Parts: sequence; structure tokens; C-alpha cells
Amino acid sequence: MKITFVLPYAGLAGGIRVVAIYADRLQKRGHEVFIISQPLPKPGIKQRISQWLRGKKTPAQPSASHFDGLNVPHKVLETCRAVGDRDLPDGDVVIATWWGTAEWVAKLSPSKGQKVYFVQHHEIHPYFPVERVKATYRLPLYKIVIAEWLKKVMAEEYGDSQVSLVPNSVDLELFSASPRGRQTVPTVGFMYSTKAWKGTDLAIQGWQLAQEKLPNLKGIAFGSEPVSSNLPLPEAIAYHHKVAQEKLKEIYASCDAWLFTSRLEGFGLPILEAMACRTPVIGTPTGAAPELIEQGGGILVPPEDPAEIAAAIVKICTQPLEQWQTLSDKAYQTASCYSWDDATTLFEQALEEATMATANDP
Repeated sequence: MKITFVLPYAGLAGGIRVVAIYADRLQKRGHEVFIISQPLPKPGIKQRISQWLRGKKTPAQPSASHFDGLNVPHKVLETCRAVGDRDLPDGDVVIATWWGTAEWVAKLSPSKGQKVYFVQHHEIHPYFPVERVKATYRLPLYKIVIAEWLKKVMAEEYGDSQVSLVPNSVDLELFSASPRGRQTVPTVGFMYSTKAWKGTDLAIQGWQLAQEKLPNLKGIAFGSEPVSSNLPLPEAIAYHHKVAQEKLKEIYASCDAWLFTSRLEGFGLPILEAMACRTPVIGTPTGAAPELIEQGGGILVPPEDPAEIAAAIVKICTQPLEQWQTLSDKAYQTASCYSWDDATTLFEQALEEATMATANDP
């Protein structure tokens, strides 16, 4: 098949990493894959003035992306604008990867391929034009979703039951760890983000409450942005900024438990990545957390409840060694059930179903 992925930009976000994985693997399976994206937007004049007044330099535009080093044709538009027919080749399938790109793909001519919407989140955030976002889920595009809850949302809220489910997976060659015991100094990790829906504040509060019971408790966090003064980290939590993919497993494997405290999430790749590194996960019931954690290897906690997060931390970090190792083994077994090879096969099948579908043809 001739497959085009339409991206808003190529960067280091988790959803873009998933697209890069599929683009690379589909190309290696003999498909002709083409990527098109906008350039990263430059900071506006107000943002630059604000940074200057605060004594900060305007950051250089990051050039790194998950497509670096991949043998996949990638075209970056000369300006930030909508993608049109002249920008991409004719093909069998053209895939929108975000709500904004869904608007573009919907307007493309049929010669560009069957129109598909790869839905990795329900992007109903107050900083987006919510009604426009909702309208994209009603567009006559064949949908591929990454979690059961998204499939349910598409059916119940948008009346579309002709949806393919392709769960995210984990690279067990990149994320792995040997069997180990619990550490002498208890250590808990989480991903840092200033986005409110990521729930970093819950992770910090839960960690601080747990430290009251475990005074020697340590923490590790990583993220793609600097630590903000509006969301500071306690001194006992070490922060790793823009960690290389190959180093992430060392962070996961250095923890006795991993916190996944999102308020809203499409899937939650860190859950599988931590589990693949034999680290039990303490998670809120968002994204794929309910179906992953119920398979074993962690504790599901109520939303918006730092006290329950703390209780789960204390339980995992103080339970008998044999119980912790059983939990660790279950985490690894859960992650082992998901591979990108299997996911790519499901993605291929979904694209084939899309090309055969007629009910959703524009």
C-alpha cells in the first residue's frame, strides 16, 4: 500500500513516537510510506517579550524528532499551514494523526487515498476549540483507536461503531530489565509535565504523603520540559530532562514503583514501558490503565486521591520481598503480551479494512 501520515509537526511527543514506530515498521514490511508535517511554530512576539522580561532567552527550535534516523520520506512544509492536495502523492491511504490534521485530510481529493483518522486521545481540552475538535470525530473518516475507552467514546458520543482497535505496545528490546529485588532505599518514579491533565501534581502530593511514612523515600522523574516554578519538585526527587530513549529503561528499572497519575490519557505508554522493566505501576483509571493493571503488576487507585497514591506507594515499598517480586514478575508478564510487531499487523489489517469500507466513504 501507499500510505501517507499527516502530522501537525515532527517532535518528541509520545503520540508522534507511535506514528514514527508504525511508519518505520510499515516501510520495512514493503509499504510505501510518506510523512508530511508542518514546521514547529516559532514563539509569538508576546511570548518572546514575556520571556525577555523574565530574563529568559527564547529557546531555539528543537530539531530532534522521533523520525530522526528513520529511512522514511518526510516532507516538512515551508510554513505553518494546512496540508493540501499539491503537498502529497496519490496513494491508497492517507492518515490524519490529530484533530487539526483530520480537518485537512477530510478536504483532500479521493486520489490521495482512503481517509483514516488515527485517534490517540479524546482531545476535549479547554485550550482547544472544543466544538471544532468534536466535529472532527464526526467526519466520515475511518477511525483507528488505541484503547477500549476511545472505541467506546467513538460509539457512544459520535455514533461511529465502525472503528478498529489497535492498542499501543512496547519494544521489549528497548525496554527490559533482569529479575531483581526491591531496593534498600525505596524509590518511586513518574513522568513530569506541567499539563494539568497529566496529573504531575497528584504524583508529587502522593509522593510527599508517602515520604511522611517512609522518610528515606527517593524519587525520579523525567520529562521533555524544564521544571517549572509553578510545579516544583521536592529535593529528594531527581529530575532528568529530555532523556534519550535508550536511557529510559535505566530510570524505570531503578524504581520500586512507577506512578501514572493522569487525569485524562489516550493510552499511557509509560505504563507498559515501566512494566517491561519489571517495575510495578500505581495508576489512576485513565487511558489503558484499567485493562493493563487488572492483568497484574500494579495497583489501580481512585482519581484525584493523593492519599490513596501514598498508601499504594507505602504498600509496594514495604511489602515482603517475595510479594514485591511476584508483583514485578506480573508486571513483566503483562508487558510481554504486547509487541509492536503484533500491533503493526493489527494496524495493517485496520488499513485494509479502511480501504474496503464503504459506509464511511466521503
